Amino acid sequence: MDLQTLKVFQSVAKLGSISQAARELQYAQSNITMKIQQLESDLQTTLFYRHNRGTALTAKGSMLLTYTEKIFDLIEETKSVMNDDQTPCGPLIIGSMETTAAVRLPALLSKYHKDFPDVDLTLKTGSTEQNIQGVLQYELDGAFVAGPIEHPELIEKEVIEEELVLITDTIHPPIASFKDIQTRTLLVFHAGCSYRDKLEQWLRQEGVIPKKIMEFGTLDAIVGCVSAGLGVSMVPQSVVAKHVQDGILRQHSIPNLYGKVKTVFIYRKDKYVPSSLLKFINMLSD
Repeated sequence: MDLQTLKVFQSVAKLGSISQAARELQYAQSNITMKIQQLESDLQTTLFYRHNRGTALTAKGSMLLTYTEKIFDLIEETKSVMNDDQTPCGPLIIGSMETTAAVRLPALLSKYHKDFPDVDLTLKTGSTEQNIQGVLQYELDGAFVAGPIEHPELIEKEVIEEELVLITDTIHPPIASFKDIQTRTLLVFHAGCSYRDKLEQWLRQEGVIPKKIMEFGTLDAIVGCVSAGLGVSMVPQSVVAKHVQDGILRQHSIPNLYGKVKTVFIYRKDKYVPSSLLKFINMLSD
C-alpha cells in the first residue's frame, strides 16, 4: 500500500466511478482497476461494491477513506510545517457567526490585514454548528462560535460575552414575559444557530408554543422584517444597538439565564498552528 495507490482509491471513492477516476488522474482504466484489486488483496477485504452505475464503498471502504484523508491531511500539514519560516503568509480561512462578523470582526480583520498583508484571509459565515463542523473537518482553520463548546478535539478561547435581547417594531408595548408575544411570529436563523437554540430553550421553559416561526438566512433580513412589524426576534444587543438608537427597532430585556452567551474562538488540538493563525489568535487578546 503506497500513497499513489491511496490517491487512486480516494479518487474512485469520491467520484463513485473507476472510469471517472481514470479521466481525472489521467490513467488507463485498467491501471485503476489493477491498483484497486491489489489494494483489496493487500488488505484482504472488499473496498467497493461494483454495479452498473459505477462503484459504492463498503463499510471497510468507508473506514479506509477516513484514514486516507487523515493521511493526506497530515502530509499537507507536514509540508506546511517544513515551509513555515514564522512569517505569516498563505491562506487562512476563518469561520464566524454572521452577527459576530457584522459587529465584532471588521476592526480586527482590518488590523490583521494591515499587519500581515501576505496572508490570504478568507471569512466564511455560518451557524455555530456549521462552523464547528467546518473546523472538525479541516475546512476552516478556526471559527468564532457561541460557547461553551467543550469538544475533546477543539481548543476554545473566550472572546466576549454577548447580551441577548428581544427586538420588536417600535410601536410594540413593553414585554413582561414570553406570554406577551406568544401570538407573534418568531423570526429566527436556520437550525444550528445558537441564538435560536437559546430562544427555543426559553420557549420550552415557559411552556409556550409559538404561533408561527419563520426562518431567515441573514441578519439584515431579520432586522428589516422585525422593523416592518412582521414579528419578534432574539439577537445580540450589539448588532442592533444602532437600529435601536435610530428609532428603527425596540429592544426588550431577557432573563439572565437566557440573555447571556459567550462568543469563543475554536481551533483544532491536533493540527499544527501556522504562524498566520497564531498571530490571529494572539491578536484576539490585544
